[in-house]
Amino acid sequence: MFTPVAADFFDAPTLELSRRLLGQILVHELPEGIVAGRIVETEAYMGAEDRAAHSFGNRRTKRTEIMFGKPGLVYTYQMHTHTLINVVAEAEGTPRAILIRAVEPVGGIELMEELRGSHMPVKQWTSGPGKLTKAMAITMEYYGHCFTEKPLYIAQGSPVQDISVGPRVGIGNSLEAVHYPYRFWETENPFVSKFR
Repeated sequence: MFTPVAADFFDAPTLELSRRLLGQILVHELPEGIVAGRIVETEAYMGAEDRAAHSFGNRRTKRTEIMFGKPGLVYTYQMHTHTLINVVAEAEGTPRAILIRAVEPVGGIELMEELRGSHMPVKQWTSGPGKLTKAMAITMEYYGHCFTEKPLYIAQGSPVQDISVGPRVGIGNSLEAVHYPYRFWETENPFVSKFR
């Protein structure tokens, strides 16, 4: 039903890849079934020169180590009680990553409903980076996994025609980086996270 993209899909400059990811399908094959979401919002983190990036100043820690790896690797990290999932971008040694901020459910809807709890409207299941990982049962164990390999992978979708661009969300203490237009989303898509 879904086929992982080829490794060369990820060979693109970070901002271009952030746009290219829109419309592709994030897939997680679970023992109970497959859950899938069409990527509708991404956020780029530009490494050494980006104060909002975990790897600002080429900071190399146990957490950021994978950002220095090859493009297409999975960078997961915890924020409060949430797991957030990123796509490692750029050539090895350049620590950039793209946060997957929101997806639109396209497969395994019943399973997602179980994972998120049926008391909330569908639009709220995956409209944020911590929400989508809960709805898709994505955990920290995927740190360093490759997005071309099952059970967690990005599959070919179709390109998004109407893309909006703006500043990133929730990075208030990062000085000038607050204003960089590094967030990309499908215009008018109801699953895009709410900008506060």
